[in-house]
Amino acid sequence: MPHVVNTEQMLAEGLMTPTLAGEIAKRSRATMLALVVNTLLCGGILAATFGLVFWLADAASVAVAGAMFMAAGVAVLLKGDATYRMFGHAAALIGSGMLITGGGIEIADKLPELSPALLLTAGAAITAAAAWATSRGPKSLAFFTGALLLMGIALHLWGTGLLIDDAGGLPKAAALLYATALIAAAGTFTNVRAVTALAIIPFAQALDTGTAYFHAVYVFYSPEPTLTILQMAALVALCVWAGTRLPDRFSRHTGILAIMAVVVGNLAFLVASLWGDYVGLSFARADQPVWTDGMTWEDWSVARTAWETQFLHISEHVFSALWAVLLIAAAWWAAHSNRRGLFNAAMTFAAIHAYTQAFESFSDEPLTYVVGGLAAIPLAWGIWRWNARLVSRAQPA
Repeated sequence: MPHVVNTEQMLAEGLMTPTLAGEIAKRSRATMLALVVNTLLCGGILAATFGLVFWLADAASVAVAGAMFMAAGVAVLLKGDATYRMFGHAAALIGSGMLITGGGIEIADKLPELSPALLLTAGAAITAAAAWATSRGPKSLAFFTGALLLMGIALHLWGTGLLIDDAGGLPKAAALLYATALIAAAGTFTNVRAVTALAIIPFAQALDTGTAYFHAVYVFYSPEPTLTILQMAALVALCVWAGTRLPDRFSRHTGILAIMAVVVGNLAFLVASLWGDYVGLSFARADQPVWTDGMTWEDWSVARTAWETQFLHISEHVFSALWAVLLIAAAWWAAHSNRRGLFNAAMTFAAIHAYTQAFESFSDEPLTYVVGGLAAIPLAWGIWRWNARLVSRAQPA
């Protein structure tokens, strides 16, 4: 498990040898450099793939160029030495990406009625073939075939999305949960946690939680923040429970998914702490008041308020207080149990919650800062002493 350690301090205290400190520093640098290289490589591959597809803009040209790239890349991976493997991977992935992306666009454009079934089936076939090749094929092609598997799943989910494009309610939610399971399984199979983390997107969208972008504005919206918070809390609990019982290879994936659920759950808390929540309101849009010609704003507001009274209302002040308590508890538990990702998320959203409420709720209430500040001091002391007692109990005399 990765830990936050001050090697210089441990070295000065005699708790670590110079050799061990140097090895830790070397591995830390290697990990960070690998992340930079892989991020740059993946970004370049994606940009080149989509750029070539839309630049050539012709099915035959894209197919020929894609096949040439892929063939050259596979040849380098099979015959070349380690020095040129990065170029082999790049060529093979650009070529296969061009073939799959170009083929998918061509099917969607030329066969709109059949495209959902064709894309869904073709994606499933590519996924199955790539999974077999990853497990049974040459090790030198494992990275390429793993990436091909992810492309197949993307094509499959594209077809699934087109199939349920006009659907709503339970069919749409079921399809999104299916996408969640498929993405999480793909991330675990290829052992790429970044892919596993993406599973949170369709999982959150099952309750219409999502994001939007306007000019210079990024938006997070959650029409059902209470249900989203409960949904994400259930996922966190499941991931933590599974992570303590699974081997390390799998627990790392449950851990990243738990962190993503914590992030989305906290964003839902942010929405609720500003607006409150009428639980279940978004599912009853059919009978809500409709603005008609001649209606005044006051009339519409009265009708809207009367309609909202049928739903359970939770005040934004309740969410604000509960969120603060949960953030403090989560930060302490994550620090005590050495869960760095959850700790970072808790501390980040604690800062967001603090300055949001400072400007939204308490900007003109100086006494609130006095009471809150004086209460925080004994709370911090209590947490410190409680943690010291737990640590002393866990260590042998």
